This record gives sequence, C-alpha cells and structure tokens, in this order.
Amino acid sequence: MSKLPHRALARLADRHGALMTVRLGTSLYVVASSPSAAREILQTHNASLSGRSPADAWNGGGHGANSVFVLQPGRMWRTLRRIGTAHMLSPPRLQETLALRRDAIRGLLRHVSQAAASGDTTVSVRRAAFTAMARLLWRAMFSGELDEDASRGLYDSVREAMVVVMMPNVSDLFPVLVAADLQGVRRRMAALIGKAYQLMDRQIDRRMEERESGGGDGGSSDFLDAMLDMSELGDHSGVTINRDVIRAFCTVSMHDETSMVIQEQNLIDTLLSYGQLQDLFIAALDTTSNTIEWALAELLQNPQTMKTLQDELRTVLGSKSQVEDSDIDKLPYLRAVVKETLRLHSVVPLVSYRAEATVQVQGYTIPQGSNVLVNVWAIHHNADVWAEPHKFLPERFLEKEAEFFGRNFEFIPFGSGRHICLGLPLANKMLHAMLGSLLHQYEWKSPQHGSGDGVDMTEKYGLVLSMATPFHAIVKKKQHFGPV
Repeated sequence: MSKLPHRALARLADRHGALMTVRLGTSLYVVASSPSAAREILQTHNASLSGRSPADAWNGGGHGANSVFVLQPGRMWRTLRRIGTAHMLSPPRLQETLALRRDAIRGLLRHVSQAAASGDTTVSVRRAAFTAMARLLWRAMFSGELDEDASRGLYDSVREAMVVVMMPNVSDLFPVLVAADLQGVRRRMAALIGKAYQLMDRQIDRRMEERESGGGDGGSSDFLDAMLDMSELGDHSGVTINRDVIRAFCTVSMHDETSMVIQEQNLIDTLLSYGQLQDLFIAALDTTSNTIEWALAELLQNPQTMKTLQDELRTVLGSKSQVEDSDIDKLPYLRAVVKETLRLHSVVPLVSYRAEATVQVQGYTIPQGSNVLVNVWAIHHNADVWAEPHKFLPERFLEKEAEFFGRNFEFIPFGSGRHICLGLPLANKMLHAMLGSLLHQYEWKSPQHGSGDGVDMTEKYGLVLSMATPFHAIVKKKQHFGPV
C-alpha cells in the first residue's frame, strides 16, 4: 500500500466508507475507520473479535506463540491480564515506584543540564527520554543500574524491533511461504530477542551467585528476587520456575499453558508482574519517548502554545524542580498538550484483531477468520469529530471531555476493551511528569530556529509511530533553577 499504511487506508476509507474490506495477498481484512465502527468491534462484539493474527515477525526465536501481545484469549491470557492489572499496575503498586520515578526524572534533568551547560549542543529528545525510562524499569526489575553501553544497545534493539515487527512481509500476505522466511524478517527478530536475553542472563547469573555465596538477604527486594524465591519453591503453588521461565517472563514469553499451572496464591502476583514486562517496556520506553519527542517538536512550532504551557507550569510549580504525581490534576493545559499529541500522532496507528466467530457490524457480515483492523489514526483525524484535525490545538481538550482509558471511542490512543495497553497507568504518569519537568526547567529551540526551515515531521511506521528523522533540540536552563 505505502510506507504509511494508516494514511493509505484512511484515504481509501474516505472513498469507500468507514467500514470496508480489502484483500492483501490471500488475506481478507476488514478496516474500521470511525468511532461508531470501533465501538462495535471493541465493545459490542469484544468477545468475538478479540482474537489475534500476529505478523510472522513475532515468531522470531519462537516468540510469537508466547508473547502477551499476541496470546489468544484463554485461561492463561485472562490470568495474566487480571493479576497483572490488580497486582502490578494498581495505585498501591505504582505508589511503591514513586521514589524510583522521581530519581529517573532527576537523571533525565541532569542529562539535559549537562547538554545545556555545554552551549549549543543539541539534545536527542527521544534517546534522553528512553534512557530515563529504561533505567527506571531496570532498577525496578533488577535493583541495579543500566550502564551506558547496555542502555544504548537496548535503545537500538527496541527501535529496530518496532520497525521489523510491522514491516511489509510476503509471509504475512501469502502464509504458504511462511516457512521460507524469504525476507529474513523472522531471523532478524530472533536476533533482537536474543540480545535482550543476553542482558537478562547477566543479571540472573550475578544474582544467583550472590545468593549462593550468602550475599543476598533472602528477601524479595525486586522482581528478580521474587522470581528466584519462587524457583526455590519447586512445585509449590503449582508453579515450577527455572532459568528459561525467568527469561521468558522478562520478555513476556510464556510456555504452553498446559505446561504451567497458574494459581492466585501468595507470590503469584509477583510472578505475573513479570508476565507483563514487555507491555511495560513498549508502553513506557518506546511509547513514552516517542510521545515526548512529538510533543516537543509540535510545541517548538507553536510558540504561543509553548508559552501558555510554561506559564501554567510556572504558576503551579513555582520553584519546584519537577512535576509530581500530585501536580498533574492541577495542570489542565499540560494534560491537554499530552492528549493532543497522542491524538495527532497516534502511538499505535493500526490495531489488529481476528474474528473468532461470524458477526454483524453496522449491517455488514464479518466472516469468521477475517482479520480486523481498527485505524486509530483515521479516527483521530476524522473531520466529523475533530475540527481542523491536522492542526495541533490542545485547547480542544480543555473544552472536550476525553480521557484515554478506552471508554471514549473518538479518542483511543492506548486501545480499548480486552487489549487496552497494560502499561497505560505508568506511561500516563511518566508522560506528564517528564514533559512538564523538561519544559519547566529549560528553554528549548530547534536547530532550524531562525533559518526558515521547519522541523521535519515525517512519520516512520512501525509498531509505534515515530519521527523518521530523530528530533534534536537546543536547550538552555532557566536562570532561577540551580543544579539538579
């Protein structure tokens, strides 16, 4: 279709309607491009249209059969969602990460301050935000610091994986050719997963050596300790944990559900927390870093909007150095800027499902086995819903009540229904805190400032929609702020 399929499908929908059928290779796709069609798919027929038909790239390294992203609805999937939501992303669990989140933002601000002190050095906004989030999650998992080399490797691997998993692949269009892997997509994905396993193996080896030598205190101080504690329980609680399982949980790889029994007992919430880590890594790493990059790029092209937001931050925060959880409700314009960024630059522009049964949607039959695409980008740019949909206008969210928790089908940046993003609560907090803190402490301008050239806003399609040209900005610390 094009390098930007969400836009190509939106143009087709303008001609053929908000619910249309397209055939790609031997596969049939039903594409929904309106809030009403999305509501029927994601809410009315949620049970029948919640299957998954993952791209062949997910099968790299055997990952496809096991990833929580593409698990079919069933006992294992329901248990992961239920316990993961209740025990890892609940308000009390998020509160436990408050000190880690504050420290991650301080680390981000220190990094930016060093760039500001060096004069006209530009900051890679995406990489700076990604590194802060990676270190936060690494400390929560392993109680250790993610060194510069590991952070750089993780950044490069995640960036490549997000593109590889969604790249056009002949295996997806003609399933009979899957075994051949003609474009080498599955092999590339396997190599990227292997790099993540290597990072985790080093942490597991180090921690096991500490415990065997008596260096550990035997308590579950982080996710890895909890997993290793469970491995020592053997078959207690119906769970057997070994190295392969620990590695798999770290990347949301699950063994076949007949080989593992999940029971809700004392330590199972910790176990299932591991089962959601890839969702968290995607939501909190790539999603957060890309959204902050898009937001800053838009603000630098809309100086009055930037001024309005910085005035609000100055009024509410005063001399405080960073945005806290308790400040977010007092910052309506910051919330509006985040929402408008997520609307204009949809994090995941196309969301795919598979029909597990034949259903009727808006008077049309969707046959069992069909692939169903919800074009989130098209919904967010629907002129019947959004005035001037291609303009960056945060004020629209001061007048329009719209949250991104999947209940308003005009605005679904993190999905809806059964497959709403599990990392949303953490990503929501960090998006506002990081963006607000960066804008409160620093003055920003683009390298093109004064040249007459605008920022290159070209999109790059992948699992997450990103800027094709990574955005670098020139930063200057505001005079009334001291060292971080």
